[in-house]
This record gives sequence, structure tokens and C-alpha cells, in this order.
Amino acid sequence: MVELSATVPVAPDAVLAKVVAAITEAGGGRIEVDRELRTVAVQGGWWYRGEYQVDATADGARLTHRVRNVARRGRWAVPLANRLFIGFRAQTERNFADFVAGLA
Repeated sequence: MVELSATVPVAPDAVLAKVVAAITEAGGGRIEVDRELRTVAVQGGWWYRGEYQVDATADGARLTHRVRNVARRGRWAVPLANRLFIGFRAQTERNFADFVAGLA
């Protein structure tokens, strides 16, 4: 539904640790962490799954955030509902940008 990414001048493992800490602090949903692959996923509600991927770059790390629709029933309704929640994408983009700014 939404995919955002940014490069930060921070070591990949430090970015991963900050993502895990932020999600844990926010509380809400089941968290899955794969430190080897540098991925974090949080499952919340009936349709939401947020996934974070941290990749090493020459000057730090690239953080990618994906919001996925994992609804088993009424899957078709999620994109429609999110269009009705005016500002969903913009709010997601602002939250991601604020988080990334806090990493550096």
C-alpha cells in the first residue's frame, strides 16, 4: 500500500536497533525481528503489517518501510477505507521522515 525509503549516515545495525526500540516503545502489535536479514515486522489490527528493511550502503544504511494489507477477509475494503481516511499516506510519510531525521 505504501513504500518509503531513505538513506541515513548511520551504521545498519544501529538503525535496526533504533527501529526495534521505537516499535517496542510504541507497543501495539506482534513484533518479528530477524537480525541476520535486518528486518522488523509489526502486525497490528486485522489488516496492517508494517515491515522495515535495513540495508548497508557505502555511507551508512538505507531504511525501507512498507505498509502491507494482510487482511484475510474484506481485503478489498482496506484500500478503499484508506482513501476515505484522507491523509493516510501523507501522515505515513511525515512519520517516516520524522523517524529518519531522528536517526542522524
